[in-house]
Amino acid sequence: MSTARRSFTCLQCRLRVLPRSPRRSFHSSLNLLAEASRPSVAPKVSIDVKHIRQNAALHEQNCLERNYKSQAQYPARINSLFEQWHVYQHETRALRERNNRLKLQLANPTTLRDEGSEEVKRIKQMSKQEIIDEAKILKDQISKIEEKETAITTEITALAAAIPNLTSSETPRGNDPTVVGYINEHPELDPAASDRVWRSHVHIGSELNLLDFAGAATTSGWGWYYLLNEAAQLEQALVQYALSVARKRGWGMVSPPSMVYSHIAAACGFQPRDQNGEQQIYNIQQNASDVGRKPELSLAGTAEIPLAGMKANTLLEEADLPMKRVGVSRSYRAEAGARGVDTKGLYRVHEFTKVEMFAWTAPSTESSAAIFNEMVSIQTEIFTNLNLHCRIIEMPSTDLGASATRKRDIEAFFPSRRPKDDGWGEVSSVSTCTDYQTRRLATRVDIRTLGGKIAFPYTVNGTALAVPRVIAAILENGWNEARGEVDIPEVLWPWMEGQQVIKKKNC
Repeated sequence: MSTARRSFTCLQCRLRVLPRSPRRSFHSSLNLLAEASRPSVAPKVSIDVKHIRQNAALHEQNCLERNYKSQAQYPARINSLFEQWHVYQHETRALRERNNRLKLQLANPTTLRDEGSEEVKRIKQMSKQEIIDEAKILKDQISKIEEKETAITTEITALAAAIPNLTSSETPRGNDPTVVGYINEHPELDPAASDRVWRSHVHIGSELNLLDFAGAATTSGWGWYYLLNEAAQLEQALVQYALSVARKRGWGMVSPPSMVYSHIAAACGFQPRDQNGEQQIYNIQQNASDVGRKPELSLAGTAEIPLAGMKANTLLEEADLPMKRVGVSRSYRAEAGARGVDTKGLYRVHEFTKVEMFAWTAPSTESSAAIFNEMVSIQTEIFTNLNLHCRIIEMPSTDLGASATRKRDIEAFFPSRRPKDDGWGEVSSVSTCTDYQTRRLATRVDIRTLGGKIAFPYTVNGTALAVPRVIAAILENGWNEARGEVDIPEVLWPWMEGQQVIKKKNC
């Protein structure tokens, strides 16, 4: 591209694509999208920087409401950099125009028109060598300023990419969720007056030979586990049941990979560390010869990541939306939390099986809301039939990840967690992310009804079933102290070879 053409390129157009290999971030708190190297295979990122510039106060307040304190400074920084970029543009415009006249005079002296311009008259009086010498000086000056402009656009894009999605009006501000409904009755009509003996799933799993934490600690460390006998069967039964519910609703089944490029995970809003600095994602160590030559790899924390990446660099057709997929995968979380009663056993682990729903919708709040509600309906059906007492809560702004504009959780009652959160523990969630992920994954849609307009579809993701926590909830809620057995939910019997209870084994 010539310097003449470059001078008329607006900053928004130049920011539309994140540079392939940006310099290291100016701010250490920028997320992985800015910190990780951007290989040539990475999708082209398209952030709406103009919206951030024109609504800086809105984005700053949004960051503060989400407790993204560092990112709250980015909108103002972006506007400051934008003004600086304009100064550079103004400074170089005269240099570029003069450089172009020099080149024109050097190429064909008769082409350059005088038109009363003193500058042109002086150029016509210059010797060929004088023109060459000045052109070299101008080229060097322009090149140095362009380097500064590139550094500015790179920093602006990295800052914009690190700013979280705008929060939905449906989301409560602050730290407290809003209870919007319940699933099933509490297992005891009057919990305060009940003399029922509750057991933790750790105790039950040991008593019935279903769980082995000690062997896993020796093999892999704390936060890992073995599922034994009926617990292993329960895992497969729960997966098949959740899939059957989603497939009956028209969700196409996918078996996704568990390893993804780190830049794909970052584009989905998953950072290598959380806001407290705790490691979230397992990164795959590369051979020394591959560093900088091959893209970095990570273990997926959820099937949401490979499902979203499945349509990266893809142009979807409007007629194919909503596109609904349900996938089963192993999920990996580096953080396991502080070991204690609230995370003991299967509640917080490093690896687990998860059934995940993911959908691309038309780029509208109405379309994404319809899929959001459908996911909640599927989750409600699953937990209703598993006989688990749950509550549905609208999560507050401080609990939202970078990509989500809105999030609902389903929490089940865990007797072992009664000292904490009154027994509630998350077993499922659903989030809508508007175009946050598709802009970073270059997933577009051809809107034929608007004359072929290219837009970014919205994405919605939801956990159909996270296996270990649900197994823990079934063991604790299904425990019968008198019989020393666990009642298996009837809906799982077909996948348990008709077995209705889990009894103590002699071996």
